[in-house]
Amino acid sequence: MGAAPGMRRGAGGANLLALRSHNTALVLDLLRTAGPEGISRLELAERTGLTPQAVSKITARLRQDGLAAEAGRRASTGGKPRTVLRLVPEAGHALGVHLDRDELRAVLADLDGAVVGERRAPLDLGAGAEAVVAAVAREAEALVAGALRVGAAGAASLLGLGVALPGPLDHARGVLHRVTGFPEWDGFPLRDALARRLGVPVVVDKDTNAAALGLAVGGAGGTGGSFAYLHLGTGLGAGLVIGGSVHRGARTGAGEFGHQVVQLDGPPCTCGGRGCVEALCLGAVARGDLDKAARVLGAGAANLAGLLDIDLVLLGGRTIAAAPEAFVRGVGAVLDARARREGGRAGSVPVRIAPGGARGVAEGAAQLLLAPLFGRGDA
Repeated sequence: MGAAPGMRRGAGGANLLALRSHNTALVLDLLRTAGPEGISRLELAERTGLTPQAVSKITARLRQDGLAAEAGRRASTGGKPRTVLRLVPEAGHALGVHLDRDELRAVLADLDGAVVGERRAPLDLGAGAEAVVAAVAREAEALVAGALRVGAAGAASLLGLGVALPGPLDHARGVLHRVTGFPEWDGFPLRDALARRLGVPVVVDKDTNAAALGLAVGGAGGTGGSFAYLHLGTGLGAGLVIGGSVHRGARTGAGEFGHQVVQLDGPPCTCGGRGCVEALCLGAVARGDLDKAARVLGAGAANLAGLLDIDLVLLGGRTIAAAPEAFVRGVGAVLDARARREGGRAGSVPVRIAPGGARGVAEGAAQLLLAPLFGRGDA
């Protein structure tokens, strides 16, 4: 099947993807963090450790490709004023799609990660691969057509599509495994199917990993920090950030948090096991017992804190969003109790609501394309 109308990546997108090098990523990241005020070539050289000649060569190419522009001049300690450069956010865009079990949410983000367009649609993840791929293509095409002028520099700068959905899956190959509750997806090459349909690069990852990447890029956990993002919606999973990077594991299967067994004779879970955190937590939610749900989630969080010595727990997902205070209070109480049992050597792990709200996973999915350009994600 050919590329969908209006979705073919233009020359701008191709040039931007070709810039994936360590030195260019260093420069682009500093341009991004400098904001509209910009940064001089001399400062870029000092902060990257590159030679002034190397910085001049990189910035010349960035300006030629429309990714950087002059932001004025700044007085120097001697000689003529220095020209400062800034990133041009609208020079590149990435689509991010969150496939939940019953809903599709899509965003279009610029190089700064700012959302310039958003769409939502009902979805049945069990409707079959053809129907789901068609739904993603339909919403992606509509989003690009509505947010970018077709044929303009903005449309030509489309980097590709990031897709986030429940796991387990193979992030490196873009192939799904037995998605919990939907075994028919086992072995489906979602990345390649969407790339053929849309004619743009596609990256596939678990919803929790994508959200964790977006949070890490946004500064959650501080520089080089370690945190767990716990997502409770129609299912339960975790995204782990260790030392500032998303931890996926040797087979990209890390973070299957919801299926740790905490009650050997507990209720059956959709994964085939019994007494999983997900089954206990969602069962309590269904009964309206949010305090119990929060305590169960807290028990799982305490296990993670004990195993990984993380600095922070962030909570997200639609079920959390419906009662954020109850979950922060309940999870925090379990972690506090754990800290007291251990003598308070390192204090309790703080618990907060993840920024980004309902579209946090979709924004993280867009970062699957954007973050590597700035040295913040997988190359």
